[in-house]
Amino acid sequence: MKKFTRRDLLKTALPASVAAYAIPTFIPQTAFGANDRLRVAVIGINGRGKDHIKGFMNLDNVQVTTLCDVDSVVLGAGATDFEKKYNKSVKQEKDLRKVYEDKDIDAVSIATPNHWHALAAIWACQAGKDVYVEKPACHNVFEGRKLVEAATKYNKIVQHGVQLRSSIAIQEAIKHLRDGLIGKVYMAKGIVYKWRPDIGNLGNSAVPEGLDWNMWQGPAQEKAFSKNYVHYNWHWFWDYGNGDIGNQGIHETDLAMWGLDVGLPDTITSSGGKYLWNDCKETPEYLTSSYQYTKENKILQFEVRPWMTNKEDGVEIGNIFYGDKGYMVINGYNDYKTFLGKERAPGPARKEGGDHYKNFVDAVRAQDKKMLNGPVETAHLAASLAHLGNISYKLGRTLKFDPIAEKFLGDKKANEMLTRKYRAPFIVPDKV
Repeated sequence: MKKFTRRDLLKTALPASVAAYAIPTFIPQTAFGANDRLRVAVIGINGRGKDHIKGFMNLDNVQVTTLCDVDSVVLGAGATDFEKKYNKSVKQEKDLRKVYEDKDIDAVSIATPNHWHALAAIWACQAGKDVYVEKPACHNVFEGRKLVEAATKYNKIVQHGVQLRSSIAIQEAIKHLRDGLIGKVYMAKGIVYKWRPDIGNLGNSAVPEGLDWNMWQGPAQEKAFSKNYVHYNWHWFWDYGNGDIGNQGIHETDLAMWGLDVGLPDTITSSGGKYLWNDCKETPEYLTSSYQYTKENKILQFEVRPWMTNKEDGVEIGNIFYGDKGYMVINGYNDYKTFLGKERAPGPARKEGGDHYKNFVDAVRAQDKKMLNGPVETAHLAASLAHLGNISYKLGRTLKFDPIAEKFLGDKKANEMLTRKYRAPFIVPDKV
């Protein structure tokens, strides 16, 4: 008699429209054996990838089977740590393309530098893998749209790594905004006050042993190696990162758009610069951006501020929403407070988190994109808001934008900056 797996049951036991809801009621996850375990590869394990590994390994019937990193020193240390911590062996790969060739891997979790996110995720979709991709989902507006198209074309589950979307408290906060607790919500302010130090200028040097510098650069144009890039400060160079608005700021751009219930804006103004350190960062230390939504009669403000600074209503990282009956303060990933009326009387408040990795795994098991708290379209929009602000900053002028066509109006130079020049074979294609 044939031994049915969970995948067989999902395909045959019930109609697809009800399978995801009915099967868990009658057949608990514990009834399935090791062959039905969700097998995950984590790509990029030096920074956020460590949290990805922990997040997936904490879940029932989920196994991280492969670690991938272009730095063999980092990879070897990560594998050793993994095997000691979990008492399980793990496969090692330096080239993510070999990961995608592995038919035994169900999903990939991407925590590479920003300039690799979209291409790595697109390739994964094309290889039939579901994807958890770290923020920002894309390095520019063009490739964000291509990622949405790839997820749609190949019908893959793609979750954006903005964990506050799975916070019980933040979900409740958004419901309060929709229900009119603070009245008409007309403005959001995203805040990123991080203590970013002087990184100096280490110049160029020989590529460290074990690092595949060609693969690390990937879609970016080739340049000489510098210790200023690897392994964290790439965030402050345009070829690889997007500054703090495109780093920590993506959590807040995403939340601001979610709370305001808007998409991309029609007018963008940014200004800022470097005022503290005489180092080699390219991105601004201080950046303030304003996004107008003319039809919706709303405004979104965003501020990146470094080093010695005050807090705003206790917030260093978060959002403030303003309505005609009060305002809401969201501090971090899982904490909100409200203040109502002219007297700013304390209103509803809550602090409670959630499990963004579990939300992804649940959606993958059900093969139901509607279950995702951070779906791919929101990933594209949140990242693109940051990119639009950066383009305005680079050009030093206010820009008019068509949020439907995702193009600037009458501005050739700005439109050229919606994408980048790619380096073969690491090309984000027009047709995915």
